[in-house]
Amino acid sequence: MEKSRKINSFVWHLLQEVDEEIEKGLEGITLNIPGNSRLMPVERITGEDFWILSRILKKNPYINGLDVRYNLMSDVGAYYAARLLQKQHKLIYLNLMFNDIGPEGGELIAKALHKNTTLKYLRMTGNKIENKGGMFFAAMLQINSSLEKLDLGDCDLGMQSVIAFATVLTQNQTIKGINLNRPILYGEQEESTVHLGHMLKENHCLVALHVCKHNMKNCGIKQLCDALYLNRSLRYLDVSCNKITRDGMVCLADVLKSNTTLEVIDLSFNRIEDVGAKYLSETLASHNRSLKALSVVNNNIKGEGLVALSQSMKTNPILSNVYIWGNKFDEATCVAYSDLIQTGRLKPDNTDVEPFVVDGHVYLAEVSNGLKKHYYWRPTYGEACSQSSNAGSILVPVGPDL
Repeated sequence: MEKSRKINSFVWHLLQEVDEEIEKGLEGITLNIPGNSRLMPVERITGEDFWILSRILKKNPYINGLDVRYNLMSDVGAYYAARLLQKQHKLIYLNLMFNDIGPEGGELIAKALHKNTTLKYLRMTGNKIENKGGMFFAAMLQINSSLEKLDLGDCDLGMQSVIAFATVLTQNQTIKGINLNRPILYGEQEESTVHLGHMLKENHCLVALHVCKHNMKNCGIKQLCDALYLNRSLRYLDVSCNKITRDGMVCLADVLKSNTTLEVIDLSFNRIEDVGAKYLSETLASHNRSLKALSVVNNNIKGEGLVALSQSMKTNPILSNVYIWGNKFDEATCVAYSDLIQTGRLKPDNTDVEPFVVDGHVYLAEVSNGLKKHYYWRPTYGEACSQSSNAGSILVPVGPDL
């Protein structure tokens, strides 16, 4: 009203709810203003709306988290977000995913973090900050010493900025989780994995590394595996949606014989096939006792490989979560996983299949469980971060689930 602007009724309603929480004596409140909410009519906030919102937040010591995913902030909103980071010293969590922020907006936010000492978790997913914006964030990590989790997935990063992040993380000792999914890479030489491998040899604090859609092949996974012989901090490795085949599993199975820190591996949407699954099964059955979760969703694995994986769970007491949907099930596979579930060895919440019987034959149906089912969206009803749908961040927590 002070600025003679039209009031956004959606934001107004949410702020009233926050006021009620504050009156109850609650602190550390996260203000959620999702532009894709289905439960109430949404008026997406623009850059100008965020200016007014930032004015409110500057004076509010009770709010330490802000989630404005799927809105229309653009670079104008990024400018006010940067100013907020410079002046609000309570904010530890900021989610700006899919807000049409470009390279200029990315630059403003990255530079604001040079002096910010409170923000721990930042999500920029889906904002096309490109290589230019990525370089500013990499430069920021040389200076900032408070940020623990950074998500730059689907940001159109280039080879130069991916290499810059790998180089900076050899020195940065505060980042525990980084997401560099789906960069725009040209060429077949997999330079980025060479640098990421070198980083993993030097870095001793990174806990979670997400490198989906990197066009990574067997040579790339070998670079990472060579580094994992020396790395003793990484607990969550996400290499889903790449081009890794059974030959890459030789390296991974071998490193898992000696690596005792990796707890979650996401191999979804690769092509490891039966042979690759058997390599992993042999290691999990006889050597590895640290891996807790393995996803091999959509890997062109047939009955032989899937049954071998189920057999490894009988001798391995630590492996608790296995995800296999999208492969080629035969009756032996259906019976094997049905037995695991019915005997209690595999809990229904820890896998993405559920057995059912028709005419005396066992089949498997898909269940909406996984390592990161709610990465891009939140369910309309129920718990926003359910343990069964987001097992990766539950098994290896790196701050709040971004």
